[in-house]
Amino acid sequence: MNTPHKQQTESKRGFTIIEVVLVLAIAGLIFLMVFIALPALQRGQRDAQRKSDLTRISVQITNYLSSTRGSVPTEGDFENFVEGYLDGTSSGEGEQATLRAGEEYRDPSTSEGYEVGFGGIPEKPGDVKYQNKTLCDGGSQDYVEETSASRDYTLLIKLENQSAPFCLDSKA
Repeated sequence: MNTPHKQQTESKRGFTIIEVVLVLAIAGLIFLMVFIALPALQRGQRDAQRKSDLTRISVQITNYLSSTRGSVPTEGDFENFVEGYLDGTSSGEGEQATLRAGEEYRDPSTSEGYEVGFGGIPEKPGDVKYQNKTLCDGGSQDYVEETSASRDYTLLIKLENQSAPFCLDSKA
């Protein structure tokens, strides 16, 4: 037998609308934070891959030094270095020619070979610039300083997370 007193103490089970909205708001904030942080994490991973590839290219320059008795690639034989040691390909002619690093060296954002050039400053992510008789100098506008040592060289690559290019030299 139901008494009026018993009916008042029994309550319906379930969530209130405020609790549901609160849970949805918290879940929405978590998803928002993930979607905001994800592109930055991906850029950081691509930049880390580019730095790793630059180190591997530096190892290939060291291999070139071993096979040429200590002479670094110069502007005249740079194309031979890219094609021979980086398994690269060339396209175009004259000033329009571009060198691309081969199958092993691919830019993580485009999946194409790095565009490798002699001298200058890289302009877009994935561009690699090589300079001989130079070392990294973070304080100058050119990012490199000239040296007289024939075995000194620098490699510059444009990263997504930095305005200045990343520099790696023969002393690293």
